[in-house]
Amino acid sequence: MRERIRPGYFERLYAQDADPWAFASSPYEAAKYDATIAALDGRHFGSALELGASIGVLSARLAPLCDVLLAIDVAEAALERARERLAGAANVRFERREIPEQFPAGPFDLIVASEVLYYLDEPAFAAALDAIDRGLAPGAVLLAVHWRPATETYPLRGDEVHARLAARFGPAAVSERTDEYALDRFDRPA
Repeated sequence: MRERIRPGYFERLYAQDADPWAFASSPYEAAKYDATIAALDGRHFGSALELGASIGVLSARLAPLCDVLLAIDVAEAALERARERLAGAANVRFERREIPEQFPAGPFDLIVASEVLYYLDEPAFAAALDAIDRGLAPGAVLLAVHWRPATETYPLRGDEVHARLAARFGPAAVSERTDEYALDRFDRPA
């Protein structure tokens, strides 16, 4: 297995390009964000955590659905753009944190892991699953979305991430597969 991808990798990417994955302009990203929001079935959440917020494009879509949204990322350059994007959103807070070591204390009613868990190697992934499990409140939702095609960089593939999430959190309440991404919503019993 490849080693986990550390913060310096992302800092270098954002130093070269303010939006290296075209989150703000890609039709793929827009369609994926539409599917992500649709998977939440119009629910409202008290406390939410977004892992890997990047420049805040998905954060802006999540914010109206939450009383409080904590959005984290390892790259300060990305978080600066996210803070600018959501400057008027009093219910959103952005923090620089690396998971699993700096996983925020819950409980959270919603945890969103969009295109982030496959950057972790085996020990970090296992620890992140433990942290997510501890962070989910009774009745909470875990929503995960990951790129499916193989890459030469990421330690895990998206399908592998989702198989392991299902093994840990049970069958998905909502599940969607496209050629590009896997999306699963796991509902914790109340």
